[in-house]
Amino acid sequence: MTSDAQLAGLADIAPPDEAKPLAAGTNDRIASLDFIRGIAVMGILAANIVIFGQPFNAYIYPEAFLVPTGDPGGWQWIAQFVLIDGKMRALFTLLFGAGMYLFMERVWARGGSRALQAKRLAILAVFGLIHFFFIWIGDILFFYGLFGFLALACLRWKAKTQLYAGIIGYVFGALLYAATITFPFLVTDTAMGDAPQFAEMRSDMLAGIDEALADDAETTQLKQSGDYAGLVEKRFTKEWFLPLANAGFFIFETLPLMLLGMALYRYGFFGGALDRGRMVRWGWIGLIGGGLAHLAIGLFVQSGGFAFYTATAAFVGWSPLPRLAMALGLAALLVVYSPAWTGWLGQRISAAGRTAFTNYLGTSVVMLFVFHGWALGLYGELNRPQLYGVTIAAWVIMLAWSKPWLERFRYGPLEWLWRCLTYGKLFPIRR
Repeated sequence: MTSDAQLAGLADIAPPDEAKPLAAGTNDRIASLDFIRGIAVMGILAANIVIFGQPFNAYIYPEAFLVPTGDPGGWQWIAQFVLIDGKMRALFTLLFGAGMYLFMERVWARGGSRALQAKRLAILAVFGLIHFFFIWIGDILFFYGLFGFLALACLRWKAKTQLYAGIIGYVFGALLYAATITFPFLVTDTAMGDAPQFAEMRSDMLAGIDEALADDAETTQLKQSGDYAGLVEKRFTKEWFLPLANAGFFIFETLPLMLLGMALYRYGFFGGALDRGRMVRWGWIGLIGGGLAHLAIGLFVQSGGFAFYTATAAFVGWSPLPRLAMALGLAALLVVYSPAWTGWLGQRISAAGRTAFTNYLGTSVVMLFVFHGWALGLYGELNRPQLYGVTIAAWVIMLAWSKPWLERFRYGPLEWLWRCLTYGKLFPIRR
């Protein structure tokens, strides 16, 4: 049988014993990873549903909705900002880093090398580009694959080094984002912009809002008319640079979180090796403390009428640090409490996590049929509560299909395809 080393074309030396996880053998699934991944993939849809069903800028700017938002006072905006936005992506990224290291443990155990992981990441990046150009503009898979190559270079670092590098990198990025986006907020949405020296700059920034909304209007016309070919053409001719632009923007979030995920996995965080009392205590501190900080930011945005640059600053510049506290706190609590979720719902959430790749891309495909003009044509027609109703319906579908599928098959459909492409051979999918 062809070995991983032969497939990779070179040998690699496994890290020292310090790199081994403190819990769970390399051949065992860690149940908490599946459960948390299921929560994350469901939560990502709740975060993205506004972009699926309304113009892109409606995600942060309620005035971009094409219908009345159905959210008097913006309290649903605040609730999503506090509970969902960014936290599910952060959880997903932490798990991606942990999964990278778990995959490599198994490869090293069979004498393989990081080249196999590199091939796996390249395939993921291709999936991401297909997703972006042909299905949905909000893809994250491309820059997961891209940043995964950088994370590969850090695999053999000590767990402590990965932990510190992740924290320092994330904090640096958070400060950079805050410094970058706070200035436009000050110029456009505070008295600072009334100063003569900022008049031209303020005018240009306000014109930028009109340009963004005009681009939304062009996309809206294509989606509502059912011109799928025109929409794809727009992606290739006017938006082709966005995958790299998004990657450049998110690098100081995504790569540090991957490193943190690797380190936490190696310390036994996901396998239950850490002190339960401390996990619970610090989990709640992170979740509640970060949530209160988000609430304060959200109330500030509300007090300013959800102005464009104020809302953008809240999402991009002011929330990353409390978001990290919430994501780590939520991860800790899910690790601690997930073993108690052994009933039908917990099993189905874990199954959704085991098929997260299929659920993530599959949801985007389903939303094409729900919203685009050549199908149900609901794009721009639903307000925020109605969009959440679509989210719940999609959750029901996720939970309904994933467990029965895994009872009959070894992998989710796209998980199986990714595995076959990675190893260059067909694996049996039926149990």
